[in-house]
Amino acid sequence: MILHVYFARRFAMAFVGITAVLFALVVLIDAVEQARKFGGLGIGWQEILGLTLLSAPQTINLILPLIVILATITLFISLSRSSELVVTRAAGRSAIRALIAPVFVALVIGVLAVSMLNPIVAATGNRYLQLSESYRAGGASALSVSDEGLWLRQGTAEGQTVIRAWRSNADASVLYDVTFISYDSQNGPVRRIEAGSAALQDGAWSLRNAKAWPLRAGLNAEANAEMFETLEIPSTLTLERIRESIGKPAAVSIYELPTFIRQLEQAGFSTRRHSVWLQTEFARPLFLIAMVLVASAFTMRHARGGGTGVAVLSAVLLGFGLYFIRSFAQILGENGQIPVLLAAWAPPVAAILLAIGLLLHMEDG
Repeated sequence: MILHVYFARRFAMAFVGITAVLFALVVLIDAVEQARKFGGLGIGWQEILGLTLLSAPQTINLILPLIVILATITLFISLSRSSELVVTRAAGRSAIRALIAPVFVALVIGVLAVSMLNPIVAATGNRYLQLSESYRAGGASALSVSDEGLWLRQGTAEGQTVIRAWRSNADASVLYDVTFISYDSQNGPVRRIEAGSAALQDGAWSLRNAKAWPLRAGLNAEANAEMFETLEIPSTLTLERIRESIGKPAAVSIYELPTFIRQLEQAGFSTRRHSVWLQTEFARPLFLIAMVLVASAFTMRHARGGGTGVAVLSAVLLGFGLYFIRSFAQILGENGQIPVLLAAWAPPVAAILLAIGLLLHMEDG
């Protein structure tokens, strides 16, 4: 038990140290990128630093498997150079049993990544999008899906417009049973429009069968209402932004994702991408365990035997290969080529079986 605690502590320390180093590098590189993107818009370094810190958790979440591989390599190379692995084996402990502690720590890291890091990434990612849109267009744009339908908000320097649609076509290019409420920057709501459909084209909403009511104080709204067969309303939104907001599962916390999937189905959107993402997040602890096993299969050897550099390179390349296969399976699942559960769970399970096979081969020949 004491030996397991020792290995677990060493692995956790390596993981924290590598995470801190990579986080500093991510912040440094991303700060330069944010300065390049927003430096010409007249915002200061405080805003750029804020955008950088909001963007960094997404990158750390993305490279988490690489961090686990590097932490495993660091652990076993240090144990090999100090001959602690030799002593462990001489005491009757097999290499497989020595992996119990790192595997357990990787499982804990995976559970924490799903339960804690995922909501943090969703919140910081959404805030980053809001601020970046605000800096670019002078007003924030937002999208949400609820039981009451699809909600959009577009903003300009003149004011905000809230849009609600009961449903949409599959690619979000046309909204149906839609309501527009325009707000002045100082005087509150100024106009309400209801239309049978609204299509976003060339920087404007094209409405069909629309009726508009003025909402100024002291004015009879119904008496002054106007009917339009077609009506265009300027917009700062684009189809790409709407589709990205709807189709980006990482922007929704895993605790809210099942409800969000149900609401997307009610609004008429395809939910396959979100379903695959949800199952992939559930399978993440298994994938991190696979990364530990893969890295240990190449580095649980005595340092005096030579070939350490080749072993490290092989572990990293195999880890990248498994990550690519996982991403490829996820794309196939999103496109409907393979079932959702197979796309999410097959890669980590196959990676674990492959790593166990390598370990047994290297231990027992």
